[in-house]
Amino acid sequence: MRKLFISFFLFIFISSGIFCESPLLQTYLQRFVRADLLAKIELLYEVYSNSEAAHTGFSQNFNSSYFYEYAVQFVLDNYAQIDDLRDMNTIINISLNGILQEYNKGNIESKNINSIINVLWKLFLEYPDSHSRAEVIITLGLIGKEDQILIDKINSYLMELNLLFRSGENVDYSIISACISALMELGNSSSYPVLFSIICSDFPEVLASESYGALELIPGNLQQFLLNIIENNPPDEKFAAFKAVINSNRLSIPERGLLAELALAQSLLSSEDDVYLSAMRYTAVLLLTNLRWTRANALAIRHYYRVQADYSQDIVPKERFLEAISCLGSVGNSDAALVLVLQLGLINLRTENTGNYDAEITLSIVQSLGLIGDNAAFNHLTSVTKLPYNEDIIAAAKEAITRLKW
Repeated sequence: MRKLFISFFLFIFISSGIFCESPLLQTYLQRFVRADLLAKIELLYEVYSNSEAAHTGFSQNFNSSYFYEYAVQFVLDNYAQIDDLRDMNTIINISLNGILQEYNKGNIESKNINSIINVLWKLFLEYPDSHSRAEVIITLGLIGKEDQILIDKINSYLMELNLLFRSGENVDYSIISACISALMELGNSSSYPVLFSIICSDFPEVLASESYGALELIPGNLQQFLLNIIENNPPDEKFAAFKAVINSNRLSIPERGLLAELALAQSLLSSEDDVYLSAMRYTAVLLLTNLRWTRANALAIRHYYRVQADYSQDIVPKERFLEAISCLGSVGNSDAALVLVLQLGLINLRTENTGNYDAEITLSIVQSLGLIGDNAAFNHLTSVTKLPYNEDIIAAAKEAITRLKW
């Protein structure tokens, strides 16, 4: 077998004119061809150490990236004949580290980088060891920036894995994770769709988190990408896109507000009891409340009436109704104030006649009216201070009165 390796690589060596440019490179290649696997590894370590130390005359006379590429090609051409791949894995590992070392130094020529990428991509597709393949694809992500052909290949490969997974086939999660990392390093917005497809599949949560993280870091018009999904895609994908909005540190407050407004509008359009649209609606309300997004006033009123009806029929818990009231207080104008004033009037009437009231709902309405500050609430808030409410509600009513605008 050793003779087979030597004969094959001597043929490549003799026929490859590019290596004739450096006598030192020729010397190392001749030693590599003649060496057994352990000696090849030692030789790679020697080259890596010399390159790292930048020995005088070594880096000037020897572009080691050609040597590492040669070693990777050796693995690619011969791994199938080896039962124990540990030595091959070591050769790959040293070569990848060496390639990255030279790339980071700016020592890899443009004519050589494409050749290295092609060899590594073929190794990634063919080599059987998952750990080594993961390291290969991550390395490609680090050295392949601006290479749209490579980016398209990784996008397509990851999409194929996702389709296999959705069809019930087993896939290697470590490879999916490595592809996500590579796309994050490559940083091209053409990867948005495939990363989002991973999020929408039933992969382990860690892969979804990695994909969300990659979306967050890759430059591009993320707002428009998420907007299109929230507007046009099925409910489960709408909600998945909106979760990206919630967790984003990259989107500005106006961008998040616009997307939350759209999410609420989309969820209110449907009369169907869809679990994803309901979840998106309640989550959007919380975000709009936190942002005090006043553009959503009309939507907040529609949401309030829907939740009020659901709460009266015990379809939703009180927490949802309290959230709807708080949202009106945060985003509402005089129209929202009128809605709450009418509700407070009914509560006051019932309290006056029966002494019964819901303390949480009453307090939330009073506080929300104070936040809006519309003076139409003055009479009802004044009534609150004269009725047998608890101290917290009365104190909140007095504070709300001081905040009314005249």
